[in-house]
Amino acid sequence: MPDAKRKQKPRVSIIGTGRLGTALSVALLHSGYAIQSLVARRAQTARQAASLLDGKPQVLAAKQLSSLRPADLFLITVPDDQIASVAAELSGLEFDATALHTSGALSADVLEPLRNRGWHTGSVHPLISVSDTSTKLAGAFWSVEGDRVALRMGKQIVRDLQGQSFSISSEDKPLYHAAAVMASGNVVALFDVALEMLMKCGLSRKQARDILTPLIASTVRSLETKDPAHALTGTFSRGDVETVKRHLAALQQSDLADALDLYRLLGRRSLKVTGKHPQITQILKSV
Repeated sequence: MPDAKRKQKPRVSIIGTGRLGTALSVALLHSGYAIQSLVARRAQTARQAASLLDGKPQVLAAKQLSSLRPADLFLITVPDDQIASVAAELSGLEFDATALHTSGALSADVLEPLRNRGWHTGSVHPLISVSDTSTKLAGAFWSVEGDRVALRMGKQIVRDLQGQSFSISSEDKPLYHAAAVMASGNVVALFDVALEMLMKCGLSRKQARDILTPLIASTVRSLETKDPAHALTGTFSRGDVETVKRHLAALQQSDLADALDLYRLLGRRSLKVTGKHPQITQILKSV
């Protein structure tokens, strides 16, 4: 990417080079941003991220934050519980900039020490599962909030990363993030329970995963074009009373307490989605 084009965009420093921070540094570089500095708990971790980039960004350990070079934008991609302390340390720097954190559950208020110093503050959170540093961010939806300048910069970054942005009120971020966990992290946990159930049937974990993956993929494809009431298929959609009884008996006999609790809870939600079959709801409540 020509230097002239890079100079048209903010110089970015990234604090936290885990999966998201590293994926962001690579994506931003490829979108014409100059990566000024990389910071990690240990300098070696930051060096590993820097090895994926052209040029030579400043590499620092967390304890060296006071040595950060000036930049236009600081992206704080550390775990949620560390954001406040990072903001407090950055507030001691002798320059002003814009800071965006990437927490889904926290608002820009957690960056108050920086705001009090005259920084512009906000947050950008990608609604995508970043399972490794090579995750592609293009096409993701991002929640963006903060003051006017931070909001404008956040939206520009999302556009440059070929994503789409939306905004919600700051006080709604915990509920928004809980919804994201429900649709992603909790689906993974539910999948793990289904694996356990099939392993009780004698399949290996790999066989179970290979069998269930196309099923869950077909459900996702259906949800892309249908609302839940029309995407729902199977036992609860049809109202198969006797099948539900067999399921419950099998779960009880197999000593799968988590699976039984989830089956009952999610089954009741499925019935709420259909708006039908109240007799099955009573069966699930009675177990």
